Amino acid sequence: MDVILYLVDNYLGVDSIYGTIFPVNGTSSVFDFMTKEGSDHTSSLARDNIYRQTISLFFITWVFGALTYFIFSSLSYYFIFDKRVLKHPKFLKNQIRLEISQTLQALPLMAVLTTPWFLWEVRGYSKLYDNVSEHGWLYLILQFPLFLIFTDYCIYLIHRGLHSKLLYTRLHKVHHKWIMPTPFASHAFHPVDGFVQSLPYHVFPFIFPLHKYAYIALFTFINIWTVLIHDGEYLANNPIINGAACHSLHHMKFMCNYGQFTTLFDRMGGSYMAPDAELYDKELNRGMWEKQSKDIDEIRKQIGEIDEKDSVAKLIEKESFAHKKEK
Repeated sequence: MDVILYLVDNYLGVDSIYGTIFPVNGTSSVFDFMTKEGSDHTSSLARDNIYRQTISLFFITWVFGALTYFIFSSLSYYFIFDKRVLKHPKFLKNQIRLEISQTLQALPLMAVLTTPWFLWEVRGYSKLYDNVSEHGWLYLILQFPLFLIFTDYCIYLIHRGLHSKLLYTRLHKVHHKWIMPTPFASHAFHPVDGFVQSLPYHVFPFIFPLHKYAYIALFTFINIWTVLIHDGEYLANNPIINGAACHSLHHMKFMCNYGQFTTLFDRMGGSYMAPDAELYDKELNRGMWEKQSKDIDEIRKQIGEIDEKDSVAKLIEKESFAHKKEK
């Protein structure tokens, strides 16, 4: 993240912003005790000041997350997402607005929880590196599959744990409100849920060496991939890739396909469910909607998702019923 901080400081006029809020001769120089190399000549907070880095990293995380979300979710929705899904019996009234609203509530809180990890990286506590010669070209290539396998395994364990009775209602149920998700559901989590599932990405560079630019590329890829597995376009008819078809089954069946990138750990853990062939045929899939809805209701009853005392579940059912009446 020090690369991003450098770019932000040099090309987005951040120095002048800090210079205005914390001028060199202003009262804010109380923070100077954390400065290693003095002022950047515009602000009493030098670029390596821990407070300035914390503030900058928080806004970078928040703004970058929001921009990535809106850009790629919008592109996916308008150019990939099958709009006929909007008429599915389990598609909620005003669902897209609700998905976006939940995301906007979650992103700043997720940024608060994420910022300390980026701060520790910037201040040199991770194994991020910028010189290829430190670990060689072979490792530069191998770090990509290593990152994907490590994070896929960890997220599998975390995601499966989030479906436990202890955590599901408190955290993960918010995301499962979207039974037929759109790309805008990709980041519509409870903020703690979203952060916990991102932990493996932050832990990796504290255990394994990772090139700084590879880290930026992988983080961008992760955000795009999260959108793609919610786009409802079942293109990846592949037994290894955990694509949109597999993840859609997770939203419909609840207790399967917990992996992020592959089906490997679901297969090993006995939680893999292969998508039906009909899912890949849009016309056949549409003919299965009523059956899907009945199956979903039955599964939700079995796992306690539908309960008369459960106000959230009642609201979902009410919204779904209202949407069907409108049609």
